[in-house]
Amino acid sequence: MSEPEGRVRPVGIIANPMSGKDVRRLAARASRVTSENKRDLVSRAVIGCAATGVDRILLVREPMRIAQSAVEGMRIEASIEFLDIGAKLDASDTQRAALMMREQGCGAVIVLGGDGTSRAIAQVWPDAPLMPISTGTNNVFPMMVEATLAGAAAGLVATGGLTLEEVSQPAKVVHLERPSGEQTLAVIDAVRLEGDKVGNMMPVDPELIREVVLARAEAASVGMSPIGGLLEPCGADDDFGVLVRCVPHSEGGQTLRVPISPGLFQTVHIGEVRKIALGEKLTIKGPGVLAFDGDREFTLEADETIDVSVRRDGPRVIEPGKAMTLAAQRGLLSGRGHWHDPRIQGGVDCC
Repeated sequence: MSEPEGRVRPVGIIANPMSGKDVRRLAARASRVTSENKRDLVSRAVIGCAATGVDRILLVREPMRIAQSAVEGMRIEASIEFLDIGAKLDASDTQRAALMMREQGCGAVIVLGGDGTSRAIAQVWPDAPLMPISTGTNNVFPMMVEATLAGAAAGLVATGGLTLEEVSQPAKVVHLERPSGEQTLAVIDAVRLEGDKVGNMMPVDPELIREVVLARAEAASVGMSPIGGLLEPCGADDDFGVLVRCVPHSEGGQTLRVPISPGLFQTVHIGEVRKIALGEKLTIKGPGVLAFDGDREFTLEADETIDVSVRRDGPRVIEPGKAMTLAAQRGLLSGRGHWHDPRIQGGVDCC
């Protein structure tokens, strides 16, 4: 089959250089995700994009040189461009990169990071077409997927061989709004912790957990999500969220042993767990620290409240398995001719 007709859009790739390296991994038994690991993932994702006909790939220039080293010496029939974002090595880097990729008309964005990285994008590009690859500490939203296939899936969408609508759906996200009108969101969980501190990067002390609002309550996950998932499972396709209210250990409640971090189980005491309908408004009262997708971000005073709801209006997450199956059914990789691999004699000039 010939290359798909229509406009071929660029693919963006964002590799968070800081993901998978924080102290929570050291405090548990998690392995670090090195810059070299991410370099190899970016390299394979680029190859996957190029193999499906993407002719323009946007990467991010940053001090760790992850993307730069990933494509050094790589000869592919696609233009590779670097975005200068003025890297500060914080979440704003991801957001600036995402906004620049939206302005450039990217048909898909491959993201290497954890829940927090995808959250940063969702805050500035709510319906971003994402292909998230897991390289973070909290990894419910991104996928454990071979980067070659992630690149191919993103490429099939960007080239027009597949529509975004047929290989993705809007993700559920947790929306939060203060009485002042200030808003934020979480892609997996919003948690009130009583007695914690803003900016604390250690694993959560289960004694401090009071409320957990979950867009996804996955039993087979690590972090806050299995607190709901081990009692009221709720996946990406389910049209509801989950609320868990926890009580101090001295007050009893139902005990639940939960994998709070990789290699670290803790006991939480459950006072209530229930489904919440999409769009249902909850009110969380202070005092406490609010954490979003693992990051403790701001304080809720004793007399403050915040409205919380789960809605299906988040980023469109590309499903690589569905994309590759449709590609097979439609012959999207058939009849494309010779593939040039720079490691084979002659590389791009071999014929």
